[in-house]
Amino acid sequence: MTDKRLIPAILGSLCLVFLLGSAYTASSEAPTGLTLEGGRPVIDAGDYPTLQKAINALPPEGGMLSIPPGTFNITEPLRISVGDLLVRGSGPATHIRNLNQQGEPAIILQHPDGEDSRDSELWRICLSDFRVTGNEKSGIGIDARRINEIHIDGLSVSYHGGDGIRLYYCYEDPRISDSLFTYNKKTGVNLVGCHDIVVASNQFEENQDALWCKDGFNLCMTGNNLDDHLGDGVVIENTYGSVVSGNMIEECQGTAIVLDRDCYGITLSANVIAHDVSGGIDLRDAHGCSVSANTFTILGRDALRIGPESGRITVTGNNFSNSYVGNGKLIRTPQDSLAAGMTLENTSDVAISGNLFSSVRPRALEARGDSSKRILFSGNVLTDVESDHQELQDSHVSGNLEPEDSN
Repeated sequence: MTDKRLIPAILGSLCLVFLLGSAYTASSEAPTGLTLEGGRPVIDAGDYPTLQKAINALPPEGGMLSIPPGTFNITEPLRISVGDLLVRGSGPATHIRNLNQQGEPAIILQHPDGEDSRDSELWRICLSDFRVTGNEKSGIGIDARRINEIHIDGLSVSYHGGDGIRLYYCYEDPRISDSLFTYNKKTGVNLVGCHDIVVASNQFEENQDALWCKDGFNLCMTGNNLDDHLGDGVVIENTYGSVVSGNMIEECQGTAIVLDRDCYGITLSANVIAHDVSGGIDLRDAHGCSVSANTFTILGRDALRIGPESGRITVTGNNFSNSYVGNGKLIRTPQDSLAAGMTLENTSDVAISGNLFSSVRPRALEARGDSSKRILFSGNVLTDVESDHQELQDSHVSGNLEPEDSN
């Protein structure tokens, strides 16, 4: 017969065995340091002597790299070659500074085999919340080569000797949002061979050009602010099916928006294009495009130019103006009073309706070169301007409010 005094000891021993067994089972089923099945540890760059060593610690299947606050000087590119990856800093307090003076990028994203083909692509890399700067002799800030579904968010990219960011054949669904591109010696964002692109809610300041999109498809550029560029604002070449809308493009030394090299099916709408020196929108080689609801104010020349290689264009609901604010008052001084209208240069098949031209020079509509043909100029308002629209041949001109009809 068991002594009743031994029962508590026996029960305690059984409980201890149960708890130890449970702990062993849990530890054998979960990854080290994690309790969530399938989870991967976050790589903390602060635990490594260099950023590159932290990057190299990422597993091939991807994960997350967290970079702490601090200034991290590099002299050769940081190379990232895994997909399904998030690289996140601590906001502008995380500063990667490229000291290289041989034209090398700060960061290169590329498949580990380094080949330039559709068979050597990575998928799903997100760069978020850090600052990367260069110098006049460094190269591109971030060079992404064949990265599908790349996402750039919350970065500050400045002072590089090349482009701020280049996306090279990042074919599927690249996204750039809520970032700042400033003082780069070449283009703020250079998009080459990309498809279904979103560029939204970014700021571009005093790069050579703000954004290039060439040999691509379906750019959606909306809600961005572009200011003080040394060259052009937005240049789109050999691209179709795109929209540039709701942007502020001010004080470029070149032209605010350029369409060239067989662009077609593009809408330019609801942009404010102000005080750009060489022109507002220049359709150099574009067909089947719409220019609507834009405000063109105090442009140095050619607020909207449609050149001889362009045609089949719709122009409607735009405002071409100077700095008039009512009661006979101009905001700008006589030395800063240029305000240009629209130019047609040897083009054809253009519908121009529902626009307002006020106090622009030299003309509301200037016909340059040989006469443009098959132009509809109807339902427009012309105030304090001269215009060549009556001289258009093989065209339809009617229903406009001419200067002598307006107050």
